[in-house]
Amino acid sequence: MIKTILVRASDDESDSATYAAARCVARRFGAHIDGLHVRLDPVEVAVAMSTEGAGGTLLQGIIDSLERDADAGEAKARSRFMTFCSDADVAFIADPAKSVERPSAMFHVETGPVARWVCAYGRASDLVIASRGVPGGDAVARSTLEAALLETGRPLLIPAAAMPAPELADRVAIAWKATPEAARALAFAMPFLAHAAELTILTVEEDDGQRDENTRLVRYLGWHGITAHTEQLTPGPDGAAATLLAAAKAKSGLLVMGGYGHTRLREWVFGGFTQYALDHAELPVLMAH
Repeated sequence: MIKTILVRASDDESDSATYAAARCVARRFGAHIDGLHVRLDPVEVAVAMSTEGAGGTLLQGIIDSLERDADAGEAKARSRFMTFCSDADVAFIADPAKSVERPSAMFHVETGPVARWVCAYGRASDLVIASRGVPGGDAVARSTLEAALLETGRPLLIPAAAMPAPELADRVAIAWKATPEAARALAFAMPFLAHAAELTILTVEEDDGQRDENTRLVRYLGWHGITAHTEQLTPGPDGAAATLLAAAKAKSGLLVMGGYGHTRLREWVFGGFTQYALDHAELPVLMAH
């Protein structure tokens, strides 16, 4: 059951896709949306920016400028979130005891590292929705995705740039591989799968044992009252990931997949297939690690 959704409320255009996804999911499940805006700590940033030996007056000027920027960013993010709530007919409610029949929302503001606060709020949510950012561009967006996927223990929904709301839960594809990550993604996706009019399990041909895996998976879903069909794909010239994404785009409005990562120099980074999906998927992706 999805009853609480966390969205990162930034102050840029990426919010539009994030809010469109949140509206769709909240309407489908009657859920509450927590909008989280994270301000940078002006003192921390100013100290990092200042050169060695910078005077107190100069440092204070940097802090004051950053504080004004943070105030402006918060005001913009709050305004965009409130407009979203109004346009989507989402009630602004903070107390669960006062919940209403339609979706509700609340706006939260914290100060400090974005990823840390997204993880803190995400662990107390049923679903985290966050923008993938621009490939090779928004480092904060990408690091936030990595942290949300690998450190919250919750499913992560990454919207496409443009997402027709009716398709989100009606046609679903599962990128299946015999791994714990894929199994967890499937388990988290069950509320979506229960509403799907069409469900396709996509696998890339690897060995004969994969057919037995698919049979067991279809039987498992059948016990949950969910009908699925399978399709095995032969990798094309662009590789397995490109082949799978092309098939998912043609057959569904939502792709469910495991998110794979590993540690390097104490930082979480996405593995190759996950990175490719983030950079190239033209449909929303629901991931779990």
